[in-house]
Amino acid sequence: MRAGVIGIGDMGSGLAKNLMKNGFETAGWDISPERMKAFIAAGGDACAHAAEVGQKADVVFVMVMNGDQVNEVVFGENGLTSTLKHGSAIVLSATIKPSEAQALGVALEGSNIHLIDSPVSGGFPGAQNGTLTMMASAPDSVLNEFRPAMEAVSSNIHHVGTQAGAGQTVKACLQSLIGSIFSATFEAAALAAKAGVSGEVLYNVFSTSSAGSVITNTSLENIIDRQFENTGSHISTMHKDLTISMALGQDLGVPLHTAAAAMQLFHAGKSKYPNGDNWVVTKVIEEIVGAELHR
Repeated sequence: MRAGVIGIGDMGSGLAKNLMKNGFETAGWDISPERMKAFIAAGGDACAHAAEVGQKADVVFVMVMNGDQVNEVVFGENGLTSTLKHGSAIVLSATIKPSEAQALGVALEGSNIHLIDSPVSGGFPGAQNGTLTMMASAPDSVLNEFRPAMEAVSSNIHHVGTQAGAGQTVKACLQSLIGSIFSATFEAAALAAKAGVSGEVLYNVFSTSSAGSVITNTSLENIIDRQFENTGSHISTMHKDLTISMALGQDLGVPLHTAAAAMQLFHAGKSKYPNGDNWVVTKVIEEIVGAELHR
C-alpha cells in the first residue's frame, strides 16, 4: 500500500513522517516550497500537485485548512479524483464542517473512490509522535482495508459511524470542550498573574490536581515560558474549529454558552496576534489586567 499526504504543515508533516517510518512509500504536495523542501529531506516523494499524489498513492490523507481547500484538492484542476485509481481511499483528516464532509461523500458516490471521514485530535505533538486520536467514519470493510495506514499515524482509532460527516460531528463536539478548557486556563493564568502568584507555583498545583490535563499543562508551560509563537499550535486552527462547533450548535438549536465565550476569546487573540499560537489569548487578557505570568 502506497500513501500520500496533501498539506504538509505542522500536522501533515507528522502524518508523512510516521507513514514513512512505518514503511509506506509516501508522496506529498503542499503549496509551501519550504515545507516541500523539508518533506524531501525527510525522504518523501515530492509532487507538483494533488493529481500527481493520486497517481502514486493508494490512500491519501488530506490535511488542509478548510472545506474549500478540500474540494479544490479533491475535485479541482489537478485534483485527486482525476488520477486516483478505483478502490483507493481519501482519508479526510482535516477538520471541516460536517455538512461539507457530507457533501464530499455525496460527490464521490459512484466514483469507486472511498472516503474515510476521520478528523484527528492530539495537535502537533500527536501528529509528530504518531499518537493521534482519529474519529473515523466509513463502512467496516473500507476502514479495515486502510487501517494499516491509519495505525501508522494514530494510537487510537475510534469507529464513530459509517457515513461522511459523522467524524466531523464528533470532532465539533470535542472542540467545543477543548476550546472551553483552553479559555478557562488562560483566564486562570491571568488571574494568578494579577494576584502575584508565580507561574511555577500555578503549574505545579494545576498539573497535580484534578484539573491537570495535556491541554492545561501544555498551555501553562508555554504561558509561563512566554512561548507564544512557533509551538505548533497556531491560533487560526482552533479559531476555525470553534466556528465549526458554534455553527453546528446553531444548526441543531443547541446553546453552547461556554464554547461561545471561548470563541470570543480566541477571536480576540487572533485579531490582536494573528501570528500567535493558542496561548497568545492569555496576552490579551494580561494586557487588560496589567500583569503577566512568568515562571
